[in-house]
Amino acid sequence: MERTGQVVVLDYDFGDVDIERSLVEPAGFELVAAQCKTEEDVVAVARDAVGVLTQYAEVKGQAISGLRRCQVIARYGTGVDTVDVAAATRRGIRVTNAPNDWCADEVADHAVALLLTLARKLPAYDRATRGGSWSWQDGRPIHRMRGATLGLLSFGAIARNVAARMASFGVRVTAHDPFLDAGEIRAAGADPVSFDELLERSDYLVLQAPLTQGTRGLFGERELRRMKPTAILVNTARGPIIDDGALYRALEEGWIAGAGLDDLAEEPAKRRDWRPTSPLFSLENVVISPHAAYYSEESIEFVRRFAASEVVRVLSGQEPMSPVNLMAA
Repeated sequence: MERTGQVVVLDYDFGDVDIERSLVEPAGFELVAAQCKTEEDVVAVARDAVGVLTQYAEVKGQAISGLRRCQVIARYGTGVDTVDVAAATRRGIRVTNAPNDWCADEVADHAVALLLTLARKLPAYDRATRGGSWSWQDGRPIHRMRGATLGLLSFGAIARNVAARMASFGVRVTAHDPFLDAGEIRAAGADPVSFDELLERSDYLVLQAPLTQGTRGLFGERELRRMKPTAILVNTARGPIIDDGALYRALEEGWIAGAGLDDLAEEPAKRRDWRPTSPLFSLENVVISPHAAYYSEESIEFVRRFAASEVVRVLSGQEPMSPVNLMAA
């Protein structure tokens, strides 16, 4: 195992890399910070790195083939759709991520906040009062939450936290998760439903599924048209699960009532010189946050320490605590 060499932070928006440096450099490695937006950037800065950490930067086949000494790719986060895990495995590179619950409370809180903001028409009231109108009618129509149906796409730790929070509002909780049996879903307090039932029955639908080939673009015109015209869609998973063009039409033409989005399909954080050109920003029945659902001071510190520690573990010959790929003995 390498005991010296460079560890590169491929990209970050934390303001500094002091936490990572405090863990990596005492272990004998030099820490280098970069802001990569392309795989060419990754190769240019990390060609001879023994380990890399990545927040949004893609480390796919082109980048991996150019990493000549790399032994570990650590993700700041749980999802690894930005990393070609199969290519890394073929090259003998360990891939690590953060455990599923590292920001489970934060994301659940954010999902519920988006849902309540839209259900109670807070943006409409705020605009109206700032404009000089003092009238409850500015938010019409608003419907009682008690007795409504909350649908959850996927029923992992975060979705279960959403269910627990929303139960106090008196909603009925349903869930669709093809990887869980009906008994486990019922035992956790939700009614299992098919995907089509999830679309058709939900008054509030929260997406918390991982981004995979199966979920990318899962919500398009067909799915959005099957939802209730009074439904609110909340996505605190990954933006590309929803077809933004179809969602714009759904919101503009009234197929659904509103949407709360913590990410967009275009994933602005991965683009250089991004500008808010999406037509979704022109709509008043959508609330958009900048992929911030995971954020709290506590969660950010945890994931930074965890990712840096995973790099040190692997480079020191230890097994990572949260491996994504298994390596041959």
